[in-house]
Amino acid sequence: MKTILIVGIGTGNPEHLTVQAINALNRADRLFIPDKGAGKADLADLRRDIVARYVTNPASRMVTYGVPRRDAANPDYSAGVDDWHAALAAIFRGLLDQVPDNGAGAFLVWGDPGLYDSTIRIVERLSADHTIEIIPGISAIQALTAAHGIALNRIGQPVHITTGRKLGPVTDDTVVMLDGQAAFLHADPDLDIFWGAYLGTPDQITIAGRLGDVRDEIVTTRKAAREQHGWIMDTYLLRKRG
Repeated sequence: MKTILIVGIGTGNPEHLTVQAINALNRADRLFIPDKGAGKADLADLRRDIVARYVTNPASRMVTYGVPRRDAANPDYSAGVDDWHAALAAIFRGLLDQVPDNGAGAFLVWGDPGLYDSTIRIVERLSADHTIEIIPGISAIQALTAAHGIALNRIGQPVHITTGRKLGPVTDDTVVMLDGQAAFLHADPDLDIFWGAYLGTPDQITIAGRLGDVRDEIVTTRKAAREQHGWIMDTYLLRKRG
């Protein structure tokens, strides 16, 4: 039986890898590297850097695969994601065919596999003739709070995690991920925001303050960073002041 390793690799700093993650990568016969195109070549290059730094297993081989685009124009978001996951599952089946019997294949997942990543769900679509092991990683949320030198939660208070599409009125401390629409522009300007992009990398950017005072700076900085790098990964925490 083959083993699928879903390995969290952190948010861009190779030193984010845990000992458990390094050991898992060294068990793998095949290391799967997603290719999202020339505009996001940095994401594949970082994974290759991780392999070069930490994988000493001479039997390991890297296998690059193309990542299809999700149909963002589909008005039914859930249906669009389902179709995208189905296409990725078909690719994953082909990748696993390259893993030798009783061997292991590893997916190197940005951040933590259990937090706003779909690799686990996609793998679950495959046949049951394999075992799955999940190795946690440092998430963007952890990297964000570390970069700003703050605790995620306040004493005795909850934390809400959502996406930009689902951001509503902020009552509890709220972490927003996957916000391509700059949803914070419509939030209460008296909130505090702790924003970060390229967290954990040499290109890390952070901005914090009263939302009404810094939101235009975030928009301008975000736009310039995307133009410079061709992609951006950012997240932020919103909380009531005081």
